Amino acid sequence: MRDSQLAMARFLRDPDHTAAPPGVEQRRLNIYRDLVYNNIDGFIRSGFPVLCSLYTAADWGELVRAFLRRHRCQTPYFLEISQEFLQFLLREHNPRDCDPPFMTELAHYEWVELALDVAAEQPPEPVPVEDVLAQVLRLSPLAWSLCYQFPVHRVGPRFRPVQPGQPTYLVVYRDRADAVRFMEANAATARLLELLRDNDCATGAQLLAGLADEMDVPADTLLAHGDDQLRDLLQRSVVGVAPPAGSAVQKLP
Repeated sequence: MRDSQLAMARFLRDPDHTAAPPGVEQRRLNIYRDLVYNNIDGFIRSGFPVLCSLYTAADWGELVRAFLRRHRCQTPYFLEISQEFLQFLLREHNPRDCDPPFMTELAHYEWVELALDVAAEQPPEPVPVEDVLAQVLRLSPLAWSLCYQFPVHRVGPRFRPVQPGQPTYLVVYRDRADAVRFMEANAATARLLELLRDNDCATGAQLLAGLADEMDVPADTLLAHGDDQLRDLLQRSVVGVAPPAGSAVQKLP
């Protein structure tokens, strides 16, 4: 029985180059073959719609077939097929002439959107704040600070950059309405968000003062700009007010 199942699996992974298992009606083989391919193709298309739009039907089909043929998934969950496909592109796929140079970066960006959409965590609770610089703020678990060589948030059928340009800094996050959004950033904001990750004691003013030292700019200038920026990040639910040190986290039963 096990040998028969493995033979069927090998055939379904690569029906064009693998002999069909004996004793199975061709009509049934065709149904199983198409069902497996169409299901996998559908999950990948829904997870990477922009990437898919850049290919002809034949080139896209070849890519999906290569994924089926060569990649060994580490999870049985359909929702994680997108992550498996991303790992395939990063580690196993041999780029073709039809693959854009930003292929893996675009795929990662689209996967981040899906990962945030299905994440179990919740964005920070809204807390009224008068003096944001005096607050201890922390990066939301649903906010990812990203840096790419290509402007992946602008890529589409009408815009396909050939060469990398200046670094593209993006913040992708899920807000309190459970909508996944993004905002453009710069190197200073990216560094600030890094400092806010897991922060549990430094105030906004202290973090900005430290950032000013790193950047070798006047602290007053950065504090004035940083006040507005922190308020904006707080409003967007990219950051939240950290709970008091030592406070217990109440979990629902």
